[in-house]
Amino acid sequence: MISTGDMKRGATIELDGRVYQVMEFAHIKTGRGSAQMRMKLRDVRRGDTIEKTFQAGEKWPRVRVERVPMQLSYVDGDMYYFMNTETYDQVPLTLDQVGDARFYLPENGTCDVLFLGDEAIGIELPSSVVLQIAECEPGVKGDTATGATKPAKMTTGLVVNVPLFVNEGDKIKVNTSTGDYQERA
Repeated sequence: MISTGDMKRGATIELDGRVYQVMEFAHIKTGRGSAQMRMKLRDVRRGDTIEKTFQAGEKWPRVRVERVPMQLSYVDGDMYYFMNTETYDQVPLTLDQVGDARFYLPENGTCDVLFLGDEAIGIELPSSVVLQIAECEPGVKGDTATGATKPAKMTTGLVVNVPLFVNEGDKIKVNTSTGDYQERA
């Protein structure tokens, strides 16, 4: 069983006879009453998303999901092909199954592909990834005392606010759960 306190992005639960993957969640504490949790869930088989609110402490059956480390081989339209680096088996996933994680997957990037039995249902990213900056404005010298940031577009299409000293072509480490800049790589 998994409770609201153990919830994390990517967790897979069974709810109303269907298997859902947690896309986003937020704890909500109002002035009165008990705490609640609002979750955005994606049906792993049909692909549709729903939003539900639950009371704190509620529990659901955890679904056994196998995580297999794989490498992104190539992208063909809306299909993403991942390769198992040990067996060289290839697994296709749709754009809906990959979701916003596509912005954190560089060419030949690695992640865990989630399997429910023999069916690939999605991916799980590492806590941080190294991405290369494709476009950003040059920093202004002497303007670093304020801790100012500038937007930078990665080669994957993700836009991250970076410090002014970071330049185009640099590689940076990005937190996959928040999308924030961590450090230069």
